[in-house]
Amino acid sequence: MMKRKRIYIIGDLFMKVAYFKKALVNRIGDDHLIKTLQLNWPDEYIVQDYNNEGLNGLREYVGDPDEIMEFLDDPQIIINHLAPITKQMFNHMPNLEMIAVSRGGPVNIDMKAAQVKKIKVVNTPGRNASAVAEFTIGAILSETRLIRKGHESLRKGIWRGDLYREDITGRELSEMTVGIIGYGNIGKRVVKLLKPFNCKILVCDPYVDLENEDKVSNIEKVKINVLLKNSDVVSLHSRVTDETTKFINYESFKMMKKNSYFINTARGPMVDYGALEDALNENILAGAMLETFSIEPVPSEWSLLKHDNVTLTPHIAGASIKTIKNACDKVSLEIQCHLDGKEPLNDLSP
Repeated sequence: MMKRKRIYIIGDLFMKVAYFKKALVNRIGDDHLIKTLQLNWPDEYIVQDYNNEGLNGLREYVGDPDEIMEFLDDPQIIINHLAPITKQMFNHMPNLEMIAVSRGGPVNIDMKAAQVKKIKVVNTPGRNASAVAEFTIGAILSETRLIRKGHESLRKGIWRGDLYREDITGRELSEMTVGIIGYGNIGKRVVKLLKPFNCKILVCDPYVDLENEDKVSNIEKVKINVLLKNSDVVSLHSRVTDETTKFINYESFKMMKKNSYFINTARGPMVDYGALEDALNENILAGAMLETFSIEPVPSEWSLLKHDNVTLTPHIAGASIKTIKNACDKVSLEIQCHLDGKEPLNDLSP
């Protein structure tokens, strides 16, 4: 008979407690003690500044640490999306066995403290890969087919018939080369969605090899300088690490083809946005689509907000109902494995 566990769920207005609880009960039944807390994100947004160290080195978190600690009085298992889990909290939870984080990167968890306490931490890689990939395709088309320019002018009462001119109008993806930097869950999904457009696809990721299916589809793995020089669209899908922080810089943009496009639906800290603005002002690039930033919310006075050749969105690419369901399914399966004494599927513990 399965031993009754104390399972604490911290959700929010996206990853709602009700979704977590339903998926969990479907997997392991309702015999366990389940305690819940729902935070007000995204109505109360995450203050994110990669230029400054956050709470004990944590990133992308929301919620009052004192409130979180009071809630976490004696859990054995925690399901968490965005709440910070600090070293002090770990010291406050002597019976904790496992944390299941419903996101790809557990930047809101003190992983060093978890290692010291020998707490199992699992995540949900790929939970939003489909959502971000679809969003990326939309971003590419918005730039290359001048959807943004047509929309903005028409909202101002200006009929841009000149967008039909041969020297202005956009090109179809079938005659373009798209470069994908980062070939993980999202990068692979973007490539899959690009294939029906019959564009040439270049991939750069030093840590991932192409699969046989990719080679049959004439997808080519190249070094980053080759990708930048030969792509009409460059789309970024890497993770933020010390290696990738601001690795897309002015030299990178100078290497890109004239009148090419830059798309970032990954993370802002990987790009030197000052250098991007210079490249746009010097007409190296035709346009850019930016979904993530080093500081979020973006300061209202930021110059790129007013740039004619830039589309911006407030970090929403991963937001979909399917993302919620994927994350809840993955988390509940991880907890079922833990209760059954099986190895975790996505173990982040060293």
